[in-house]
Amino acid sequence: MSGASNSPGFPVYVAGSTDSTRALIVLQEGFGVNDHIRKVADHYVDDDYFVIAPHLYHRNGSPEVPYDDIEQAKALMSTLSESGLTNDLSATTNFLATLGFTPASIGVVGFCMGGSVALFAATLGTVGAAVSFYGGGIATGRMGLPPLLEVAEKLRSPWLGLYGDLDTGIPVEEVEDLRVLTSELDVVTEIVRYPNAGHGFHCDARPNAYNKEASDDADERTREFFSAQLVPVRL
Repeated sequence: MSGASNSPGFPVYVAGSTDSTRALIVLQEGFGVNDHIRKVADHYVDDDYFVIAPHLYHRNGSPEVPYDDIEQAKALMSTLSESGLTNDLSATTNFLATLGFTPASIGVVGFCMGGSVALFAATLGTVGAAVSFYGGGIATGRMGLPPLLEVAEKLRSPWLGLYGDLDTGIPVEEVEDLRVLTSELDVVTEIVRYPNAGHGFHCDARPNAYNKEASDDADERTREFFSAQLVPVRL
């Protein structure tokens, strides 16, 4: 099963079998649910996930933004809100529940904008684990969310954060502040930094940002984290 769907009440991309043992929510970059995000979703099917990528811009027609149009991406991101994101995440997990997936069997992984939303998703009690690739807004909130330093205080699910030291939009000092805060919580957390990687290092559709070594390592860590933290719903 692969392709577009409106099952939660708004457009999503789905991949894999509903008979899979675990489900994974893939959260988009600021550029929409584009070819790269669909490729990422398809990638996880090999690990026996049913994967769903919700269109977080569905209130604006679910556009796919060219990578060189940063201003349009920023404008769309500014239309998001905490209540809207909560509704979209809840609709997505509710849909997965109708397929038999429990919160403990659902993971969420997000990239850039989606990385920030993934951390927020881990505060809602509806997923079993979350992974954030270079989610910004650590000290200053964005997309209607409070600063991630405040969001993280409410973490209810295990969380892994992956960051590049060369990311000019996410200072290393802020990443370390987030590490200190999350290390004191009563939930499994981990932060990994890549010295030679910048923002978007996982996106092979952006040659100027892509760092294969960091991307491969982060991908493996993500797989291991979900394998350790998620509980298969079907044996």
